Amino acid sequence: MTTEKPLMRKIRSYVMRSGRMSERYKLAMDAHWQTIGLNPAEPMNPEVVFGRKAPLVVEIGFGMGDSLLDMAAADPDTDFIGIEVHEPGVGRVVFHINDGGLKNLRLYRVDAVDVLTHCFADSSIDRLQLYFPDPWHKKKHHKRRLVQIEFAALVYQKLTAQGQWHIATDWENYAEHCIEVMSHAPGFTNVAGDALYVLKPVYRPQTKFERRGERLGHGVWDMLFAKVER
Repeated sequence: MTTEKPLMRKIRSYVMRSGRMSERYKLAMDAHWQTIGLNPAEPMNPEVVFGRKAPLVVEIGFGMGDSLLDMAAADPDTDFIGIEVHEPGVGRVVFHINDGGLKNLRLYRVDAVDVLTHCFADSSIDRLQLYFPDPWHKKKHHKRRLVQIEFAALVYQKLTAQGQWHIATDWENYAEHCIEVMSHAPGFTNVAGDALYVLKPVYRPQTKFERRGERLGHGVWDMLFAKVER
């Protein structure tokens, strides 16, 4: 297996959304970011960060953080790292990490491709989570979708030997795009096999957004890809 770093496109898969951060979240950022936030200029060593050796789950684009906070609280024997650029969401999660006394959740406030490339060691992540990413539904914007062959190659490098990549989306076209990309991504197998999509794993909480979508008849597609030897 090559150890060369995959070349990533310089195309952002997200837009910087504006949003107001509440005063209590601003205060939480000021008081606790130095202990909860991670430095993207330093290598990530989970055993140093969390003070133990444990399974590591990384979530890209956690938004306002509801599901990530729930997962960390429900599974104290697993360590979680969230990556998000939307500051109101980051501030909210920092507040709740401190308020809930969570010791197994830390955060990056930086581009996910950059931090995965430069901070995480190869074979260090047990599960990578990408939940409800921007679908970039217009065809001319499909090049901005995060799930691409180049990114899959980076994910492959960072996952452990038994690692998995879990993707969930409420856009059927984006789900079809992910299946197509991952069917050509070396080193991955679809856990669902010919069924293509898995039932929502029990570890992924259902969000308020999902429950609202269900009431409106919207679907959600969960995909689970396992790393295999190539």
